[in-house]
Amino acid sequence: MAKLVFAINQSLDGYVDHQAFAPGPLLFRHFIEDVRHLTGMVYGRGLYDVMRYWDDDDAGWDAAEREYAAVWRARPKWVVSRTLTSVGPNATLISDPVEPELRRLTMEHEGVIEVGAPGLVRHLAALGLIDEYRLYVHPVVVGGAKPCFTAPLPPLRLLASDVIGEDVIRLTYVPA
Repeated sequence: MAKLVFAINQSLDGYVDHQAFAPGPLLFRHFIEDVRHLTGMVYGRGLYDVMRYWDDDDAGWDAAEREYAAVWRARPKWVVSRTLTSVGPNATLISDPVEPELRRLTMEHEGVIEVGAPGLVRHLAALGLIDEYRLYVHPVVVGGAKPCFTAPLPPLRLLASDVIGEDVIRLTYVPA
């Protein structure tokens, strides 16, 4: 049975802004290896739109970016959206109802299915579907953007804290 792991990059003040900060080389290498070992990823529409960047080759990419694109493309993606009518390569669209579809995915697969959607995590957490939370905290104060969490979560227990890359701390929590 697969577990659903919410993983997100966030600022010190709890915001998600893909334009305000980016991973350094060591953290980027960590993400390459992380994606390489995932069973797949679940995205909301917004993050899927951001990640579609990796669908098409860019002549300006370095070797690490080409490697990330290759491992990202190889993983199945499930996109939760009520408004999309189609998704790109190696992606499946999930519309309502989300809960039975995600429960089916976890029953049919092994390993880790990563959830990377701040808007979706609130709903999945309320349903008790998130098995683990991995918060990558960057030493940046954004002062405003999309909040990482928009509603209370169930009580959590700290499982681990690790320095990843140059200056990012990964906090790993599980439901208490």
